[in-house]
Amino acid sequence: MSHSAPTNGSGWSTSLHRFANGTSNGNGVPVNSPTPILEATDNNDLYDLVCIGFGPASLAIAIALHDAFNPQLAPRNAVRQPKVRFLERQQEFGWHAGMQLPGAKMQISFLKDLATLRDPRSDFTFLNYLHSQDRLVQFSNLGTFLPSRLEFEDYMRWCAGSFTNVIDYAREVFEIYPAHGRSPLTTTSFVVKSNNVYDGSVQSYQARHIIIATGGSPRIPTPFPKQHPKVIHTSGYRHRVPQELPNPNGQYHIAVIGGGQSAAETFHDLHSSYPNARTTLILKNTALRPSDDSPLYDVNEIFDPSRVDPFFEQSTPQRTHALEADKSTNYGVVRLELLETIYADLYHQRIKTPNERDWQHRILRSRAVQDVQQSVPSNKEAPLRLTLANLEDPSQPPETLQADAIIVATGYSRDSHNSLLTNIEPLRAHFPTTTTTTTTTATNHNETLNGHTSTKLPPTPWRVSRNYKLQLDASKVSPNAGIWLQGCNESTHGLSDTLLSILATRGGEIVESIFGELLSGKAEVNGEI
Repeated sequence: MSHSAPTNGSGWSTSLHRFANGTSNGNGVPVNSPTPILEATDNNDLYDLVCIGFGPASLAIAIALHDAFNPQLAPRNAVRQPKVRFLERQQEFGWHAGMQLPGAKMQISFLKDLATLRDPRSDFTFLNYLHSQDRLVQFSNLGTFLPSRLEFEDYMRWCAGSFTNVIDYAREVFEIYPAHGRSPLTTTSFVVKSNNVYDGSVQSYQARHIIIATGGSPRIPTPFPKQHPKVIHTSGYRHRVPQELPNPNGQYHIAVIGGGQSAAETFHDLHSSYPNARTTLILKNTALRPSDDSPLYDVNEIFDPSRVDPFFEQSTPQRTHALEADKSTNYGVVRLELLETIYADLYHQRIKTPNERDWQHRILRSRAVQDVQQSVPSNKEAPLRLTLANLEDPSQPPETLQADAIIVATGYSRDSHNSLLTNIEPLRAHFPTTTTTTTTTATNHNETLNGHTSTKLPPTPWRVSRNYKLQLDASKVSPNAGIWLQGCNESTHGLSDTLLSILATRGGEIVESIFGELLSGKAEVNGEI
């Protein structure tokens, strides 16, 4: 997840992602969050569950756990509370802090929050958040199902405030390995090792069950230099761009790469954030394309939680075909409202300046970036030179343009679980090569489904069951121990796997899968679950 934006002098308020009178007080502590139910335990205890990462997916699991052990919602026979811990690299909860742009709206209904579709009686619904902040009537007057992205992040911060006693922030996990029971050949739990991001101190946690929910890693493809200060992924847009371009009135030239929602939002935001700058949006397609968000697709077909079952049961070719057919609902597309705004902006330029080459803001279509170099070698403060190929007419000579910064909206890789599972490799379940229940690490369909575009052979995909549990060798791992993967299963669980739409329902499924016996009273107080 992205780090929170620091203070800067660009005119961009770093408090944009928090409401002045909302869930965050002066110390960043959410107010009026639901009363915690989950209890903190000593880090030397054997945990029932350690969850790596505390973004929206893990937060939805925490909420589902809270609700499952809330006697007012679900009277159960559980003989004890679960011992759980969430580990998060960030210093506090944050959601896409680098893309909290003024006026940006959610692309899903507020009813698809972190609780409502699973149980609308939950304390953690978006409507209850509004009620707790005394804004329910005012929000209803907006007449929309789409809150601002700013407000939805504030809602999630409010939710996260109920779990601070079971979260260790500023902890970056670097290793997982099996812990053995009485038999040295049987794994009954796992050890998770993490670094404190401030002082590097190491803390170990032992748990029967592990959930890996580390989210996506910003993807900067070839030929863009990955460590150059002026090549900025959209995940760091709000705090990196002001550092590299400190004068908001400067006459910079800024290039934006990509043809999806993030690229379009960034391109549009730059017009007001840097009113004197020239901006160029570079895309491979012939045009920006609108997302297909009709009710038939959005609700009943693509993102409905009930679609996961039939999708999982399909063969690999069937799944691949379905993902390709449905990608226009999510990948490389832009909301129609934003497209219309951008078109109007470009049209107004045409009135004053008929020659498009002289426009302050341009879109270069059907272009591929072939090369990126320093305009002045060894001087990283100098502009970058981009070489562009014309995809419509390859006979044309390459174009060049210089940019003071390049914003890349090229998606995310979702394969960080591979490195964390290195020590689990000896426990991997083995299947015939025709078995089709592989996981995905791709983030968009400009990549191959395994998330790799280079000629290097990708790692052998890990396989997950329908309940998101990693398939490990049953002869080596206790049935009461396991590892779950979240947010990297698109190829087996469908297009919604990385999206908010599925989280409420999926959180409940995960809780039932791991804690079902404890909730039913079958597990002993000191026994395994």
